[in-house]
Amino acid sequence: MIVHMLRFAFKETATEEEREQVLAVIRRTASVESVSFSTVGQILGDADGFTHACCVGIADLPALRRYMHDPVHLAGDPQIMPHLAKIAIGPDLSDDMSPTLARDTLALHEEKVALYPRWGAEIGPLLTAS
Repeated sequence: MIVHMLRFAFKETATEEEREQVLAVIRRTASVESVSFSTVGQILGDADGFTHACCVGIADLPALRRYMHDPVHLAGDPQIMPHLAKIAIGPDLSDDMSPTLARDTLALHEEKVALYPRWGAEIGPLLTAS
């Protein structure tokens, strides 16, 4: 199982309605077929300025790839990103002890950036170190 975490903070200009809409889109994405379990909501405690998070459990690398390229996920990203000030991907965790798993998951992200350069250009400035 790969547990994938996305932490984020809204832009100060995001209205309450926009924030609720973004959370609804993220919850829809987190409920696609390749996701085993998920939760989306506020971060509790000190989180370096991140206020919300999405955590999804995904069975394995093929399921993670399906999740990243799912039409629901691809359609949701443009609705989400304009309202975010910053995003951190991870830290992820897994009970799969493969020594290449971290590299393999990063390769899936790089593959998505290569296939969808506009997406990569939009998410790149929002990313912070995880």
